[in-house]
Amino acid sequence: MRFYALLLAFVLALAAPPAGAYTARIKDIVDIEGVRKNQLVGYGLVVGLNGTGDSLGNAPFTEQSLIAMLERLGVNIRGQNLNTGNVAAVMVTAALPPFAGQGTTIDVNVSALGDASSLQGGTLLVTPLLAADGQAYAVAQGAVNIAGFTAGGAAEEVTQNTPTAGRVPGGGTVEKEIAFTLADLPQVRLSLKNPDFTTARRIADAVNAYAGRDLAVAENGTSVRLSAAPDQSIVETITDIEQLPVRPDQVARVVISERSGVIVMGANVRISEVAIAQGNLTIKVTETPEASQPEVYASDSFVQSGAETVVLERTDVEVNQGPDTKLAVLDGGVTLQDLVTGLNRLGMQPRDIITILQAIKAAGALQAEIEVL
Repeated sequence: MRFYALLLAFVLALAAPPAGAYTARIKDIVDIEGVRKNQLVGYGLVVGLNGTGDSLGNAPFTEQSLIAMLERLGVNIRGQNLNTGNVAAVMVTAALPPFAGQGTTIDVNVSALGDASSLQGGTLLVTPLLAADGQAYAVAQGAVNIAGFTAGGAAEEVTQNTPTAGRVPGGGTVEKEIAFTLADLPQVRLSLKNPDFTTARRIADAVNAYAGRDLAVAENGTSVRLSAAPDQSIVETITDIEQLPVRPDQVARVVISERSGVIVMGANVRISEVAIAQGNLTIKVTETPEASQPEVYASDSFVQSGAETVVLERTDVEVNQGPDTKLAVLDGGVTLQDLVTGLNRLGMQPRDIITILQAIKAAGALQAEIEVL
């Protein structure tokens, strides 16, 4: 056993990248074909609200749902005038985990559908949760927990977080399993979360070096085909290889969020030789309207009337361009660190850096993709 442990350590050392390089486990950078969550959705009622539920006059679907529910319980109120504020119609969502068996409990999210002001203290009634095929795979029920609240009086009201959305921990029970037997498959595909040809090749090489045989083939930049090792099921093979370290690669990319001014640049971003000039231009517009009052005079027998006050617009436009225009020259092959350091020395703000990066890309000097969120 000691010999095999030393042999495994030696193989992993050969497959491992050089010291100092970032590595990730295979299980953290791939998804396994067929092993995924399934989204569930349902429509239900939350009861027990302290007058913070839907207004039945403004939410007819809540009234219809309440009448239908009571009729199923043997209470006939059809045609009656309902005026309760303790009921709210909600949408219930959940994620069905892979390989979940009957009786497994899952968390469900509850969101108000009508004009309810809060779900605090409410209880979700039995709600079937449907998948995309229209079949019910789980049933949800339980007390709703919310993270927000609303408090106030006649003149002021304070609301924190979202009191119209909550969660029922363990409130869903799986009633129907999804038929999928992973162990019976002779092979599966490993789907890369961030598609890249180099990363796919490195995954295949790491698996084959560990197994001592060709078990993995990089089909493209998105998937790697993995076959079960001899005398093993595909589940056992996946368990053996998912801990292997791999150094992921990625396309040079600059991600820009113009709304928040956030800029994220990958380590492989390069800049060709380019000059950057940035001037400080300030335009100030001042409005100073003036009122023109007519002269008013009076005598013993006559008082002037009919005169009107006129507002005269006065606009002052001031243009000021700073005397020091900032200029920087970046040599070819500038790295991410060099670029950030240079722009910071120029005193650039995030908005200025966004404009500069887009201009450098337009000039063909930015060797990276720009993605604007």
